[in-house]
Amino acid sequence: MKNLMTTAATTLFLGATTFGVSAISAAAQEVTLRFQHFVSPKSANPTYFMEPWARKIEEDSGGRIKVELFPFMQLGGKAPNQYDLIRDGAVDGGWVIPGYQPGRFPEAEAMEMPFMTTKSAEEASKAAWEFTQKHLMDDFADVKVIAAHMHGPGIIHKKGAALATASDISGLRLRGPSRPATLLLKKLGATPVGMPVPAFPEALSKGILDGGVITWEMSPSLKLNELTDSHTDVSGDKSLYNLYFIWAMNKGVYDGLPDDLKAVIDANSGLMASAWAGRAHDTGDVVGRKAMVDDGNEIATLSEEETAKIRKMGDEVIAEWIAEADAKGLDGATLVNDARAAVAANRAAN
Repeated sequence: MKNLMTTAATTLFLGATTFGVSAISAAAQEVTLRFQHFVSPKSANPTYFMEPWARKIEEDSGGRIKVELFPFMQLGGKAPNQYDLIRDGAVDGGWVIPGYQPGRFPEAEAMEMPFMTTKSAEEASKAAWEFTQKHLMDDFADVKVIAAHMHGPGIIHKKGAALATASDISGLRLRGPSRPATLLLKKLGATPVGMPVPAFPEALSKGILDGGVITWEMSPSLKLNELTDSHTDVSGDKSLYNLYFIWAMNKGVYDGLPDDLKAVIDANSGLMASAWAGRAHDTGDVVGRKAMVDDGNEIATLSEEETAKIRKMGDEVIAEWIAEADAKGLDGATLVNDARAAVAANRAAN
């Protein structure tokens, strides 16, 4: 009897120990990922992509991955340094605009050339993912790229009346989000001021700027209905300019996940996630434009003739960029042609 009791006790002990080890092992596989971005949580990408993406990761992992989103760079750092914050592990992941560090990721600028992308952010984002796979994965080798995408068409928002001609841009002090955009603005006679999104409203309110270029979807969260009076787009199906983004994760954190949780991240990455992010901007653009209309702001579209004048300036920017890329040892023409081909292929597919 004593031996039976001892055996039973031992079995219970071993069972409890095995259960405890299993519980610890399972707990060790649960992870909270902290992703950071630099805009309002009410703006389009956080609302229609980041938050649903985070929920889907949690659902697909059976709750074993929790994704926390931090707007306005709440975990520290500045928007231009987001890539380094992710790479260095200060955050687990986040939203990056490579163009906020001019010259660091020069090949990505090919997607941001004037009139490169269509006004469908979803189409443009599919093209961005394909271009990224072909040309940019080496540049981003020290992070896990989840998605590469574009926003919708860039609009010229300004104080006072809307633009009627291309020459109306001359002399304006305008915020520019990227080097290609500022090159075009300068070519058109404006004084471009490069700055990240969070600095834009204050610069407008203090009179530092006459306006700037940004999307419809960002307009409400930046209070452009109050800080500007008019909003001008170009005619045609191509964007005046566009901006390239990546949604990325710290590589060490990703590599440290068990294979089944890596598979969850992978299943919500790539072309699908890139198109989803772009679609979020398309949705937000409809909402943002309506908000400006409802508030009584002037909405305008330049004529085809005036748009053609800007496109000619854009072609000059592209030619100069190709020459500059070549001087850096890159094949500028191939980069531009591959970007165009990806955009055209996705336009044809839709």
